[in-house]
Amino acid sequence: MELQFLGTGAGQPSKQRNVSSVALKLLDELNEIWLFDVGEATQHQILRTNIKLRKVTKIFISHNHGDHIFGLPGLLSTRSFQGDVGPITIYGPSGIEEFVRTALKVSRTKISYSIRFVELAKSGLICEDKGFRVYTEQLDHRIPSFGFRVVEASHPGELLIDKLAQYNVPNGPLLGKLKNGEKVTLADGTVLDGKNFLGPTKPGRIVTVIYDTRSTPSIARLAKDADVLVHESTFAGDEQKLAHDYYHSTSVEAAKIARKDNVKLLCLNHISARYMGAKGKKLEKQAKKVFSNTVLVNDFDQINIPMKGSEK
Repeated sequence: MELQFLGTGAGQPSKQRNVSSVALKLLDELNEIWLFDVGEATQHQILRTNIKLRKVTKIFISHNHGDHIFGLPGLLSTRSFQGDVGPITIYGPSGIEEFVRTALKVSRTKISYSIRFVELAKSGLICEDKGFRVYTEQLDHRIPSFGFRVVEASHPGELLIDKLAQYNVPNGPLLGKLKNGEKVTLADGTVLDGKNFLGPTKPGRIVTVIYDTRSTPSIARLAKDADVLVHESTFAGDEQKLAHDYYHSTSVEAAKIARKDNVKLLCLNHISARYMGAKGKKLEKQAKKVFSNTVLVNDFDQINIPMKGSEK
């Protein structure tokens, strides 16, 4: 599991930061990639990565402001040229389907695959797929805006080979069944229960993505115990009133959420153009005083999210 940031700026593109998009790479787990928001020129950003559009199967849209959705029609069109691609599902607020279908219709763009839309209207579970669940909560922005929490199912413990050694279990299907927690019968009639030869269950990973919002209690429900919290940081910590007036958050507000809700890593994202270059470090420095494990992300940064218990 890995995050790659395709656009980390707020409002408008700049030479340093494109507008919002982040990819959750689930290649080892599902052989899929999920996108969270698709700002203008996201497909151009993808050209500078190893991401293949045919691997993109789900797109989650936080809200319908242009810097979060203007890249959708072009990306969907280009995906049609990637060979035999499968269907795609777009989750987003009311109006996102109308936007996409109107853009494709007016431009007479033909899509070679089916697009399914899931309208976000209330909090709760919105997606359950092959061991992953995605939850949403409504945030506090000028228009309906949603945050996302991706939860991976727990993984069975590792097979305790040393504990099995005395039974001389041959390599092959029997070991596979034991690893799955099943019962097997050996050639001498001995019955082994795989559950007795597995290490502790490994809890799944949690990734939370919070785009445009004021500070609001619903963020905590999404961020609780997250391995990675990607949180908007449009304004500096000493600009709380300005952030509130514009329905955004500060770096310090993001850090307080991370500290209070037992987050492992905070990624500051959605950075205002006023914080170009070295000025962006101001946001990171302020947040680190509250929550030390904070990083200010840049376009194309990659964050590996190891299995719990295997962190190096």
